[in-house]
Amino acid sequence: MKFWILVFGIAYAALLIFASLKSYKKGRSVEDFMMAGSSIGILLGVLTYAAALFSTFTFLGMPDFFRRHGIGAWIFLAVSDGAMVFFILWFGYHIRMKVKQLGFKGVAGMISKCYGNKWAGYTIFLTAFLFLIPYVGIQIQGISIFMGAAFPDFIPSWGWAVGIVIVMLVYSEIGGLKAIVYSDAIQGVLLLTVLWIIGYNCLNAFGGVAAMFDKIEVDNVALLSTPGPEGLFSAQFFIASMIAIVMIPVTQPQLTTRLVVMKSMKSMHLMAVAVGAFAILVITPTIFIGMYGASFLKDTLVDLPIAQQAGVFFKETFLYRQPNFVAALALVGLIAAGLSTTNAQIFALGSEIRGLLNLEEKKVMRITKFSIFIFALIALVFSELIKDQIAMLARVSFAGTALMGPMILLGILSNRKVSTFIILASFAALVIFLLSLGGIIPGSYFGLRLDLTLFVSLSVVALISYGMGKK
Repeated sequence: MKFWILVFGIAYAALLIFASLKSYKKGRSVEDFMMAGSSIGILLGVLTYAAALFSTFTFLGMPDFFRRHGIGAWIFLAVSDGAMVFFILWFGYHIRMKVKQLGFKGVAGMISKCYGNKWAGYTIFLTAFLFLIPYVGIQIQGISIFMGAAFPDFIPSWGWAVGIVIVMLVYSEIGGLKAIVYSDAIQGVLLLTVLWIIGYNCLNAFGGVAAMFDKIEVDNVALLSTPGPEGLFSAQFFIASMIAIVMIPVTQPQLTTRLVVMKSMKSMHLMAVAVGAFAILVITPTIFIGMYGASFLKDTLVDLPIAQQAGVFFKETFLYRQPNFVAALALVGLIAAGLSTTNAQIFALGSEIRGLLNLEEKKVMRITKFSIFIFALIALVFSELIKDQIAMLARVSFAGTALMGPMILLGILSNRKVSTFIILASFAALVIFLLSLGGIIPGSYFGLRLDLTLFVSLSVVALISYGMGKK
């Protein structure tokens, strides 16, 4: 396998070097560095959006989610992603219209202009920082797990994490957003290819789709219906999760930016539809991989602590039980997925800092690059604190940022000066949600999930704030 890792690794590294050099431009402006010239075409647009959306979370988190919780995970992600596509078509039009009026230097900066209040931008940036850093940590941790399995006892897991962060920083510093877009394109192709090869091998072990469901029915029938073996998939979970996922284009700055940098409205619309097709293609094989783990690895995993099960499942399914060249391709594909998404999200946080600054261009560039470095270090530390629950951490990330959805949408859609009440309410909701995650207050009240209650409450507050505004 090491021979194939070397072959695929060299090929991937060569592509990254080529993309970095192709993207580099001496004396470029902050706009060129941060926004890639706002000229991304349909093919690159689909791949960069999909790569930023489907990452290590999809590569590792979704198969493990199917393994533990069953086919209800299909509703959790695939149906919600379908709804998100339709939302992109509508939201993409409105944000591009707003960008024509106000310009775009990150979501936080634009919303500060919409409200004429800097605290709106600060609240959005704080939320993005608190919930994107853990999501970046997921990517780094996933790579560490795989590299540790491929090269046991070579270096500690944190050594692999440090390595991927260094590569990410060098790559983004040289090429900016355009280099990240090219990296995304490579990652998107690799992700789809690897998941389908491994998914096919896992399905073939069952003898087909029908045989897979027959065997799972015998092994653990609870996997074939909601709420699943652990009772996770309740109606409220599905509703809250759909809201969180549909809000991703609004509240996750790395994806909002990709809607803005498309070269035309038509390209953006075509990209949104293609992303929907990509979602179905990339999620389907994760069912086969997850069910394989639930059936063929149940005896191996049953006596292990939950914190160790995910790592063993990943290693067995993606490495040890695959042909050497497939395992090597999976390893390189995972590195590509982690690098691409880490780049996109850390870079997006840097872009958000830029939008909150009011300085001359050279100072903005220096501060932005330094911020990207600091954010990467923080994500590196966090990656060492998480060892399991990859899918659930991603879901929490989506839910946390989704709380800013009502405030962002109100700012973009309204052409009047609206009440700042929504800003205070959004900050309060953020604090309450954080307290629930820390176990300081309950996560549900009167039988209702707190995240769902907060989102509905903020939507009502947004309507009230609009009504209180001045034409």
